Amino acid sequence: MRSLVLIGHGSHLNGESAAAVYRYAEMIRARGLYDEVVEGYWKEEPSLRQVLKTTASTDVTVIPMFISEGYFTETVIPREMGLGHQGPVPPEGVARVLGGRTVRYTLPYGVHPSMSDVILARAHEALPDSSPEDTALIVLGHGTTRNENSNKIVYQNAEVLRQSGQFASVHALFLDEDPKVGTWPEMVKAPRVVVVPFFASEGWHTLETIPEDMGLEGAVTTFTDNPHGQQTVYYAKPVGTHSAVADVILHLAEEAAGASTSDGDTERVHGAAWSAFMDRARQGLRFGEVLVQPESGMFELRHALDEGKPGHELQTLVTPEGVRDFTRRDEGGHHRPVHTLRNMPRGWRAVMGEADLVRAVQYLYPAVIEETYAQSCHTLRPTPWATTARRQTGIYARVQKATPEQLEEVAADVCGGCLRTRLWAGEKLPQTFFDGVPGAIPCAEACTFLVAEVREEVAGKRGGGASHSH
Repeated sequence: MRSLVLIGHGSHLNGESAAAVYRYAEMIRARGLYDEVVEGYWKEEPSLRQVLKTTASTDVTVIPMFISEGYFTETVIPREMGLGHQGPVPPEGVARVLGGRTVRYTLPYGVHPSMSDVILARAHEALPDSSPEDTALIVLGHGTTRNENSNKIVYQNAEVLRQSGQFASVHALFLDEDPKVGTWPEMVKAPRVVVVPFFASEGWHTLETIPEDMGLEGAVTTFTDNPHGQQTVYYAKPVGTHSAVADVILHLAEEAAGASTSDGDTERVHGAAWSAFMDRARQGLRFGEVLVQPESGMFELRHALDEGKPGHELQTLVTPEGVRDFTRRDEGGHHRPVHTLRNMPRGWRAVMGEADLVRAVQYLYPAVIEETYAQSCHTLRPTPWATTARRQTGIYARVQKATPEQLEEVAADVCGGCLRTRLWAGEKLPQTFFDGVPGAIPCAEACTFLVAEVREEVAGKRGGGASHSH
C-alpha cells in the first residue's frame, strides 16, 4: 500500500486557494497508481501537523505543491511535519521514518526539469503558430529579494527554452524584482510576444497585477507605438494549472529518495480508528454536526439538524468531492478553513458505499476520526500553546509575545464557535463521539487560524471579531 500526499499553502480567506491541489489529487487518484492521494495545507485542514495521521499506509511520499524553492518548502513544511530537516532540500529529497511510516519529502514540483515542457505547452496554447523568426517568449516569475531560489528556476527554464531555438528571444522577467515586467517594451524586440506566468495557480497576480503592469486588455493585446514598433502580446494561462503538472508530480514521486519498489503496510493505528468508526456507522452515528445512517447496504450522510427531513427536500450529493465542495462554504457563502466550526451548511444528503463514505468524512472533518480515536484510547498527546508559539518563525514569531490575556481573548472568539475541546489549553475530554457524545471532539494543538488571529492581536490590528488580513 502506498500513499501520496500533496501539500498546498491554502488560505484562511479564499476557498479557491486549494482548488489546484484538489484538481491534481483527483487526476492522480483517477490513474490508480497510489492506494490513496491525500491533500494537506499550511492554512487549511488537514494541517501540516495532522496530515500524516490521515494516511493509511506506512509508505508515504510528500510533494510540496509550490512553484519554487523557498521559505515554505525549506522551513515551514519540514518543521510542521516533523521531518527533522531545515534548509535546501537535496535533489533526491529527504527520507525519514516517523511513527512507523517511511516518509519521503521531495523538492517542489515547480523545480522539476520537465516544467520547461509545461511552459512550452502553455506558450503553444496561447499562440499555436509561434515562430523563431518573429516570436519572443517571456517567462514571468514572481521574484523576491528574500530568497534567491525563488528566481533561480525562472532563469533556468528561460535558458533551456532559449537553447531550444524555438523563439527569436526568451526573457525572464519578474513582478517584484529586476528585471521587472513593466520593462518588457524596451527589452523585447520581436513583433509577437508570448507571456507565460510561472505561477502555481490562477489568482490576483495573474488576473490583475500582471495585466495591469503590462497594459494587457485580454488574451491578445496589440500595442501600436512601442519602442520597437507594433507588437502583439499573447497572454497564456499560468503553468501551475496545466494538466501536465500531474505527470511532473508523479515523476517527482518516482525519483524520491528511497522510493519504494514494493508496497508498504496498512498503518495499524489508522486502520483501527477507521474500523472503529465504521462499526459505529453501521449502527447509525451522530458526530459533530453530521448524521450517518445505514441505508440498504449503503450509507446516508446529512447535517444532523436535517434529521427526519424527506430526502427530496435536500440536495443529493453522490461523490466525496461533491460533499467537499458543498460544505467548504457556510450558508452565507463564506470559506470554512476550520471544518469543526459550527457553521456547516444544511440542506444536503449524500448516499454512498463504504469507501466513498470514508473519503467524504475525511473531507468533512479532516483528521477528526484519527485524533478522536487516539483520545478515546488515551494516546493523543496535546501540544501546549507555549510549544506551538515557540515553533513559529517569520511573521508569526510575534505570537511568542502574546500575553495569557490576549490568547484567551482571541480563543474565546475563535474557539468559542468550534466543536473541539481545547486539550492544548488544559481542558478535559473524558468521552468522545466514539462513546456516544456527538459533539465531543478533541483539539490537540492550536490551529493555524488561531495562531494567525493571535498574531493580529499582538500587532494591534485585529479589532473586534475575526481578522480578514490572512
